[in-house]
Amino acid sequence: MRIVSFTEARNGLKSVLDHVVNDADYAIITRRDAVVMSMDHYNSLMETVHSG
Repeated sequence: MRIVSFTEARNGLKSVLDHVVNDADYAIITRRDAVVMSMDHYNSLMETVHSG
């Protein structure tokens, strides 16, 4: 998990996206507590939610 400010996320969006995709991780953007995650991570999470 990586926590970044809105400004850092905006200025380094490519880096944030590369991090979550390459590491199958997620990032929290602290402006409004948004979460960015890789599609693989999201699909896995949704599969778990819908199978339970």
